[in-house]
Amino acid sequence: MMASPLPSPEQTDPYAERRSCPRVPVALPAFIQVGGERHGAQLLDLSSGGAKVSCPASLPVGSTVTLDCGTLGREAVVRWHNGAVVGLCFKSALDDRDVWSLLERSEMLAARMKPRD
Repeated sequence: MMASPLPSPEQTDPYAERRSCPRVPVALPAFIQVGGERHGAQLLDLSSGGAKVSCPASLPVGSTVTLDCGTLGREAVVRWHNGAVVGLCFKSALDDRDVWSLLERSEMLAARMKPRD
């Protein structure tokens, strides 16, 4: 039997098998508040249990932060970071309406920013 030359999803994304909630890609401006400081960020993906965010601030694993995305303000714990990309786990889960509302807002923003022909 020949081994597959393509890596499995578990090999390419070590967090995939641990996620209990499906993630949806989004592109929304956000802020991360930690220790009285507020840092600009970009929300990259979202689930009811957490989010992936791009933020230039150094956020140590285990630190408690607040993700502020306009209609969403949620406390979270930094679970991992890879350069400026940070994985957050919400202290209390979002409900599905919140997730879909942010996804819809992201899609509307993308449509407004799309160049017109």
